[in-house]
Amino acid sequence: MPKFTNRTAALATAALVTSCIAATAHAQSASEEMSFFIASVGKGDGANLGGLDGADAHCNALASAAGSSKTFAAYLSTSMVIDRSTDPMTITNGISARDRIGSGPWYNAKGELIAKDVEDLHNGGANINLQSGLDENGNPVNGRGSQPNKHDILTGSDSAGHFSTAGGDTTCGNWTSNSEDGSAIVGHHDRVGLNDARNMVSWNSSHGSRGCGEEHLPRSGGAGLFYCFATN
Repeated sequence: MPKFTNRTAALATAALVTSCIAATAHAQSASEEMSFFIASVGKGDGANLGGLDGADAHCNALASAAGSSKTFAAYLSTSMVIDRSTDPMTITNGISARDRIGSGPWYNAKGELIAKDVEDLHNGGANINLQSGLDENGNPVNGRGSQPNKHDILTGSDSAGHFSTAGGDTTCGNWTSNSEDGSAIVGHHDRVGLNDARNMVSWNSSHGSRGCGEEHLPRSGGAGLFYCFATN
């Protein structure tokens, strides 16, 4: 029968503690894996993203290229659609961005907490700014004052993350249009507006774009970028 000494017991205890610490660190690392990012590039056709499916596919392609195995959804709302060609006319409600992105929590590529859950994200707790609003590779995204400015992030949403009921085009034809006469609601990831009121401007609902095409979005500081959130 093996003889156990105080030293043996101490070594066993130390090994157990080390194992527990390693397991905890691994769990924390897994939970803080990137689950939020701003697309580093748009799809190349302005706000014509191929609808929500096309936007989601773009998020997942970028995430996969960056080494993530998570599933992402674009933080985009769609507008209410009224079809007057039917009798009676058909009304399809819009889809809200907040309902597409899972339950959180979400972390950026550096493991920094963005928001604990959907309510935290929309009730003033969102940690989205120039320093934390990173792309899928952990790089900052140009804000106001940088050339070119890319702080207009497409959302089509109100500040609570719901589809807009303001009327008119707020989603560039539900993310299928690149026309000059359309518009989409954008937020400012750097939280800076024309008055340079830092940390006052909405990250998800600041103003409408000046057109929907690749050549139109830069007029107000956009590049066809959007937020991507992990749903799992």
